[in-house]
Amino acid sequence: MDRRIRHGTPAFRRTNLALFSSGFATFGLLYCVQPLLPAFSRAFSLDAASSSLSLSLTTGVLAVSMLFAGAISDVFGRKPVMLTSLLGSSLLVLLSAMAPNWGTFLVLRALLGITLAGLPAVAMTYVSEEIHGDSLGFAMGLYIGGNAIGGMGGRLISGFAADHASWRVAIAIIGALGLLAAVLVARGLPASVHFEKRRAHPRELLASFASLWRDKGLPWLFAEGFLLMGAFVTIYNYVAYRLLAPPFSLSQSHVGAVFMVYVVGVASSAWMGKVADKLGRHRVLWTTFVIMLAGVVLTASASLWAIVAGIAMMTFGFFGGHSIASGWVGKRATFARAHASSFYLFSYYMGSSIAGSLGGLAWTHAGWNGVVAYVAVLVLAGLAIAVKLRRLRPSASAA
Repeated sequence: MDRRIRHGTPAFRRTNLALFSSGFATFGLLYCVQPLLPAFSRAFSLDAASSSLSLSLTTGVLAVSMLFAGAISDVFGRKPVMLTSLLGSSLLVLLSAMAPNWGTFLVLRALLGITLAGLPAVAMTYVSEEIHGDSLGFAMGLYIGGNAIGGMGGRLISGFAADHASWRVAIAIIGALGLLAAVLVARGLPASVHFEKRRAHPRELLASFASLWRDKGLPWLFAEGFLLMGAFVTIYNYVAYRLLAPPFSLSQSHVGAVFMVYVVGVASSAWMGKVADKLGRHRVLWTTFVIMLAGVVLTASASLWAIVAGIAMMTFGFFGGHSIASGWVGKRATFARAHASSFYLFSYYMGSSIAGSLGGLAWTHAGWNGVVAYVAVLVLAGLAIAVKLRRLRPSASAA
């Protein structure tokens, strides 16, 4: 008898509430600095690219750490690793609020990349192992919806607090919320039922990674993660610089409020996940890049409302694409599933680190039009890969 959790059961609701909380906290802790980049530029006399290191350094270290998170969870279990990750990350964010200088702040943000790695990759593996295949897309969508709310809440809260107090207070508030989420996860997330403890040796780990690259679809899905996140984070990293400057001259709180369009990511991730479950991931993924491209072009407008609408479209497409691609990785990797999730997220966060930082150069040298052109190239590359994946015939385990 299959004991995996299905949609509509009490166990499904409890599991997804805990995962939603963990996703909320993780992405709040990670992205709370994004609307504060102009504040860091003022406080530490930094240009946009240097200020963005507060995020890109974290995501770069996070990407590398992701490669080992799955193997660690294979030894110690999914829930213990997830909980330790959340507690450690919250404490580091609280310490970063008291950092005496920019160098210390960056060191703490780099350490955050290590501690955070224990949650996202392992959470995806937990969902793949414990949720029934018929409900996997919806469950993954709900988890990513928690990520969306956390990303929105972290940005909104930090922007508002920075306007009315300081960036230090803003970051401290997010750290405290992370500790609260850790308590909810400790009490609410069920222990794994289908987890099998095993101790992987370095040679076996390398062999597992190599086997993933022999699959016809997984390497392309890893590339999609890089392009999705690279395009998305670039828009969000530098739009604050544009909106704080003339002719818009918005306050930090108003810029933070723009990030409320993140709420469309909650709807997108769950809805697109269900559509992909029904129609097939290979038939739906490409549409998310078309939506992102339309949103990117719209942000080139001189109208504030058009810019906000463009960011909303970008957000909808991004979270839909991420939900489909990440769920597809979990379904296709019938072997080394934890490592497949780790490699997907390695690519995903390297997109944030590398592409996000390069976007700062586009802003410095060509303004917002340079950012739009740069992001459009990333999205078009993702669209080309998605069209290629339409010809990939999914196996029975990779619908």
